[in-house]
Amino acid sequence: MMTEILTLTIYFFAGVVQDFFFTLNSKYIAQNKVGLAVIFSFLTILMSMLVLYNILSELDSQRGLLSIIVYSFGIAVGTYLALKFNIKFKKK
Repeated sequence: MMTEILTLTIYFFAGVVQDFFFTLNSKYIAQNKVGLAVIFSFLTILMSMLVLYNILSELDSQRGLLSIIVYSFGIAVGTYLALKFNIKFKKK
């Protein structure tokens, strides 16, 4: 039980970080900052593939769906945080 909660927590935070990286990647693409865009593109895809591989390799009918929902929620929170970070960053 504790292992499953820890795994779901990791999926959640991986989603947050992944989408934060994705948002930064989009920002750097728009600003034509090639080096930073390439780095964040690599990190975004690497994280998503590692999490999805892990979810699919340990797939069962209950845990797989819950893992995908938790990971997706983390991605949504990552978008929110990245947009809030971007707004605060612009004000300074």
